[in-house]
Amino acid sequence: MSGSSERHGAHGRPLTLREHWEAYRNGPFLPATVLVLIVAAAAGLFAGSYTYAMANPTPHRIPAALVTEPEARGGREFVLGMEKALDASLELHDYPDAADARRALDEQKVFAIVRGSGGGVALDVAGASGASVAELLGKAGVEVGDATGTEVTVRDVKPLQRGDPRGLALFYISLAAVIMGFLGAIQLSVHAHGLNPAERIAFTVAYALLGAFSIAAAVDWWLGAVDLPFAQSWLILAFTMFTSGMVFTMFNTLMGRWAMIPTWGVMVLLGNPSSGGAVSWPLLPSALGHIGRWLPPGASVNAQHTAVYYQGHQFVFPYLVLAAWALVSCTVFWVWRHRHPGGRARTPEHAAAAT
Repeated sequence: MSGSSERHGAHGRPLTLREHWEAYRNGPFLPATVLVLIVAAAAGLFAGSYTYAMANPTPHRIPAALVTEPEARGGREFVLGMEKALDASLELHDYPDAADARRALDEQKVFAIVRGSGGGVALDVAGASGASVAELLGKAGVEVGDATGTEVTVRDVKPLQRGDPRGLALFYISLAAVIMGFLGAIQLSVHAHGLNPAERIAFTVAYALLGAFSIAAAVDWWLGAVDLPFAQSWLILAFTMFTSGMVFTMFNTLMGRWAMIPTWGVMVLLGNPSSGGAVSWPLLPSALGHIGRWLPPGASVNAQHTAVYYQGHQFVFPYLVLAAWALVSCTVFWVWRHRHPGGRARTPEHAAAAT
C-alpha cells in the first residue's frame, strides 16, 4: 500500500474514485461506518420494542373462572359490565364449584375467579400471575360494581412477595441472565479466541453456573428481595445463561463478526419485551404474547415464575423451550465448528510426519 502511495506521489497522479473506494472498502472505515448505522438503528429499535410492548398495556384475552354452583351464582349484570369495561377481553370459563375454579387459578389456566357472595360478587385475583393483570381486573371490578350497584369484594388470593410488590424482580434476574449469557460468549470470542469447540462449550457452562449463582445470591441472600427456591432458581438462571451464550456462539459460527445483530434481535429486541415479565402476556400485543413463550427470555421468566409462586403446579414447557434453543445452538456450532472464527490452529498430519 505504501509502495502504491509512493508510486502515485512520484508521478503526481491523484487516486482515482475506484482506488479511493478500494482503499475505503479494504480499510477499517467501511465496517466502522456499518457499525455506526447498526448501533443507531438498534438504539431506536430497542426503545421502540419496549415502548410498543409496555407503554400502554391493553387487555387482549384474560381467562377468568366463573363459578356456576347455585349458591355462588349472581352478579350477571356485573359480569356483563366487566366484559364491557375490558372491551370483551374477559374470556370466561365455567366451573361447577369454587374448589375447581381455585385449582384452575393455581394451574394458571385463569387469572381471576368471579363468584356470587351473599348479595354481591367476590372477585379473586392472583397478583403472582401478573401484577398488571390483577391491578387491571381489581380496578375494573370496583368501577363496575359502583356503576351497577353491586357490592364487589376484591381479594388477592395469590399475592406477590413483600420485597417485590410489582413482580419485576424475576423479570430483572432473567434479563440479567440473558444479557450476561451472550456477553460472556462475546468475551470468550475476544479474549479466549483459541478455545477449541469442546473447551468453548465447557467454559460457557462454567460462567453460566457461576454467574447464575451470583445473580440468585445477590437477589435472595444479599438484598432479600425475593425468597427463591434457591437450587431450582439458580439452575434455571444457569440454563438461561448457557442458552443465551450458545445462541451467540451459533450465530458467530454462521455469520462471523456480525453475530451480535441476530443475537440482539432475538434475545433483547423481541425476546425481553415479549417475555411476560414486566407486562403479563394477556396485556401484551397479541402477536408478542404468543411469540414470547417460544423464546429463551420468555421461557426463563415463565420457569422462574412457576418455581417461585406455583410449586406443585409447574410446567415442563419452558424447560423444553430452553432445551430446544440450547440443543439447536450447540448442534449448529458443533457441525459447522470449522467455520467458527475461534480455535487453535492444528499442525497438519503430513507436516507432523515430516518432522
